[in-house]
Amino acid sequence: MPQADIQKRVAEIEEKVYSGTRLSIEDGLFLDRSVDLLTLGRLAHHVRVQRNGHYAYYNTNIHLNPTNVCVYRCRFCAFRSDLKADKAYVFTDEMVRERVREAQEKGATEIHVVGGLHHQKKFDWYLNLVRVIHETDPDIHIKAWTGVEMNWFSHITKKPYDWVIQELIDVGLGSMPGGGAEIFDETIRKQLCEHKSDSERWLEIHRTAHQLGLRTNATMLYGHVEEAEHRIDHLNRLRTLQDETGGFQTFIPLAFHPENTGLDYLPKPTGQMDLRMIALSRLMLDNFDHIKAYWIMLGEATAQIALGFGADDIDGTVVHETIYHDAGAKTPQALTVPALHRMIREAGCEPVERDTLYRRVIRDGHRWSIGEPVLA
Repeated sequence: MPQADIQKRVAEIEEKVYSGTRLSIEDGLFLDRSVDLLTLGRLAHHVRVQRNGHYAYYNTNIHLNPTNVCVYRCRFCAFRSDLKADKAYVFTDEMVRERVREAQEKGATEIHVVGGLHHQKKFDWYLNLVRVIHETDPDIHIKAWTGVEMNWFSHITKKPYDWVIQELIDVGLGSMPGGGAEIFDETIRKQLCEHKSDSERWLEIHRTAHQLGLRTNATMLYGHVEEAEHRIDHLNRLRTLQDETGGFQTFIPLAFHPENTGLDYLPKPTGQMDLRMIALSRLMLDNFDHIKAYWIMLGEATAQIALGFGADDIDGTVVHETIYHDAGAKTPQALTVPALHRMIREAGCEPVERDTLYRRVIRDGHRWSIGEPVLA
């Protein structure tokens, strides 16, 4: 496309952005394929400031990956293990309690639970895990089980999604993470995770969770074999479901880490692509309140820069994350709150500790309480 035509098209999109008009799929494709990073960042930062001011959110959280044994063999995954492999593990109830007690000592407000789909464990094992966490600390928010895991629970119990999710809510589930979405286009999905639940099931599970009163997150795995049309289709499907339910809290673009996976011949996404995906997501997902720059995957420096490219959240302290580190992430296993504050302030933003539901966390020594939602 001639440069004059590109500039004209950018001006048309900029007018939409500044007037609050929704961008079309065609707009998204043009932005992804033809617009330079700094222009994308400028437009996305405008949207971010209009929605969230100069706040940048983080939370004090801890991860629990209770087993790495998994029935699926996704090509992009370095975390999974066969049942009899040397690296295979399964948490006991006491190990879960120890992790929760550690979370209490660190002042965590959230425990993030995802793991493998252990084919020898019945649904009661997964259900009991949530129950043990909640009984050990009724105050900690349990964000657990992706749409893929929920689909597996439905499969092994032969029960509908609403039954599965309600059972988990009844023992303490507070929200759902956004993993397992990968890329919704089935031709690409089959190249990554052929036997895993398809995109329509993932969307239906999140729709059901929203109908039952759960807030959930959403993700997209980028930087592998997908193209612009697949990324924009993915964002559009999320935007459409959000129009229907309003149940998504935040969107997290996830950079593919090829090391130790079945796709290790692919290059890792560049920092430029990471920032483009943050900005593109902020521009297309006009009905999502938050865009997260997940520092574990992006690295601290890129996540910090992303706060000027549309992101308003950098996740949290993230103690005991293993899934992305197994795939070659070189980031620390955790960050301290002072380190997060420094990252945020250097980016020109005001750090706000939030809970999982984006309410302000008020600290008094080792004790904490929940305040009102923070909005610009």
